[in-house]
Amino acid sequence: MITPLGQGLEPTWKALCEGRSGVRPITRFDASAFPVTFGAEVTDPEIHEDDGSWPELDTLKGRLAWFAVKEALQMAGRWEGPCAGDATSAAWAARTGICMGSEAARPDLGLIAGRLHGNQLPTLAELKLLAPDSPTRLIGRMIGAEGPRSTISTACTSSAQAVGEGMLRIRRGEADTMVVGGVDVLVDPIMLTGFSLLGALSTRNAEPQRASRPFDAERNGFVLGEGAGVLILESLEKAQARGAQILGVMSGYGCSCNAYRITDSPPDGRGAALSMLAAIQDAGVQPEEIGYVNAHGTSTQMNDVSEARGIKVVFADATSTVPVGSTKSMMGHLVAACGAVEVITSLLALRHGRLPPTINLEEPDPECEICLIGPEGGSTDKHHALSNAFGFGGSNASIVVSHPRVLGVQK
Repeated sequence: MITPLGQGLEPTWKALCEGRSGVRPITRFDASAFPVTFGAEVTDPEIHEDDGSWPELDTLKGRLAWFAVKEALQMAGRWEGPCAGDATSAAWAARTGICMGSEAARPDLGLIAGRLHGNQLPTLAELKLLAPDSPTRLIGRMIGAEGPRSTISTACTSSAQAVGEGMLRIRRGEADTMVVGGVDVLVDPIMLTGFSLLGALSTRNAEPQRASRPFDAERNGFVLGEGAGVLILESLEKAQARGAQILGVMSGYGCSCNAYRITDSPPDGRGAALSMLAAIQDAGVQPEEIGYVNAHGTSTQMNDVSEARGIKVVFADATSTVPVGSTKSMMGHLVAACGAVEVITSLLALRHGRLPPTINLEEPDPECEICLIGPEGGSTDKHHALSNAFGFGGSNASIVVSHPRVLGVQK
């Protein structure tokens, strides 16, 4: 993954464990006249394949997506260079699919303004790069994947659903390998303006690193972030047959719709509860077996309360003992990328037995009556974690991930 906390999985995980913030004043453009002047920007990565033959790499979104995909392929022992064409690679590619979460297209105002200033229109190629499926197209061409390919654009739920749908494709036998995840680039004038007008962003301009404070009584909105997270999914049989290092298990997937409002979650948390219950039931575990809930935890007033109430419905008597945290306190809200990044974080938490802190949680909101992980972080020796992603428009997705050791006892 690549996040505001670091380029790659290890730097990001180290920063999370240390409780560092990736929120800072915006540098990509002059934000001094905006109501919000800070965000969680990603440092543009160096891409060695950017030789002009991959036009999607001309965009930051394309570079972030490819950075994460390449890191995941290398960890999986599947990287042989762009479109490696030997017989083994061809057989793999024929049964490899892609499912990525990516936000709807947003125009590049700088590019368009430059063209119009020169009395030119943007080219068709430039406009195509704005399509929401451009990262998926890039990945497919770069690795030669010939299996099922899809892009999911359900706002903050996008990449969590992409992970879940990839799980289902492997279960149904439609692919042997699925490249799943998400990417988003949000720190731009349009998104800053739109979310500011909605009143959804924190306005702590004087202290940006204290702005994202999920479940805290003094929270006043989320922080725009950006990044990418990618996982390589395989069936257990295929992974074992090639001697792959199994980093974790995708145990359960659930999704639901609030059928409520576009920007608000229902006060009783019903939609979130339905999603979590579906994922836990799909995993075949009991709620009390969950050792970590990586909450959606955006730091907005109503959504944090709604999620907390949904957690109470799901965990009932175990609510007081199941630790709940939000990594958005450190990396901001990655929207279409947040679900996949937080699934990866949940897997790392299980592997290391270490739960990242929720920084800035100084005075827990009394309406969020759950077992919150504070700035000191936490630990777990349990085998299962639940990762939530809830989006504008009422879309909800939850994923249960498990430590590889469960493979000896699971059905």
